[in-house]
Amino acid sequence: MMNKTISIAGLGWLGQPLAYRMASLGYTVKGSVTTVEKAILLQQNGFDAYPLEISEYGIDGEIKALLKNTYCLMVMIPPGLRKNTGADYVLKMVHLLDEIKKSSVSKIILVSSTSVYDDSQGKVTEKDKPEPQTIAGKQLRQVEELFFNSEELQTTIVRFGGLIGGSRNPAKYLAGRKDLADGNAPVNLIHRDDCINILVEILKQDAFGKVFNAVNPNHPKKSDYYIQKTKELGMQPPTFAEAESDEIFKQVDSENLTTVLKYSFKSSI
Repeated sequence: MMNKTISIAGLGWLGQPLAYRMASLGYTVKGSVTTVEKAILLQQNGFDAYPLEISEYGIDGEIKALLKNTYCLMVMIPPGLRKNTGADYVLKMVHLLDEIKKSSVSKIILVSSTSVYDDSQGKVTEKDKPEPQTIAGKQLRQVEELFFNSEELQTTIVRFGGLIGGSRNPAKYLAGRKDLADGNAPVNLIHRDDCINILVEILKQDAFGKVFNAVNPNHPKKSDYYIQKTKELGMQPPTFAEAESDEIFKQVDSENLTTVLKYSFKSSI
């Protein structure tokens, strides 16, 4: 019997419901959270949860316990690059990778983001090499390469689009706003339920050493999408600025979800 212990670094908005799903499928699930209080709460719900804080200076908390006897580690640590451009996500992940190499972990699922692609790249699939121009995009790309090229590990990279589901509805934040930019940009979104299904399929099918762009194949224009969604919520629709005719926007699609995982999307965006 193969060891079916899965560890999730980052039991947050996506990691927690994923942990419940994995447990229901018979996996043993461990995970990390950033505070002792959160860990205690999850432990009371029957989860093996460990406090863990990763910074540029190193790792505080129970990293060895998290990684012990783990078959696959899912890395879901948000880069935090929007809030604080000074954060060095790459350095944080170097510390994590050092600890992983000392452990029994052999397989990694690294949650990344479609922001590794630049708008100037237009339509992209996994065949297109990311050419990030932003600081955040460049750091994410460096971390992808760090894990993917590590010889001791088999890493699969999952690049999620904008995440929706649960209480997360980006239309709420745009309601009533004026003169928003990029109205003609296609949306690159994915529902949390599909995120969880895709991660489960990667494990079930042992699809390691791969890259998946995980984005719903429907790409309505940003202006159409958010005007529609705010109306559905009974909120004031946003307005969009006049578009430039020569703008290029990225549209992220996946070939590998279909060809490798045979995955079809369940949730609409």
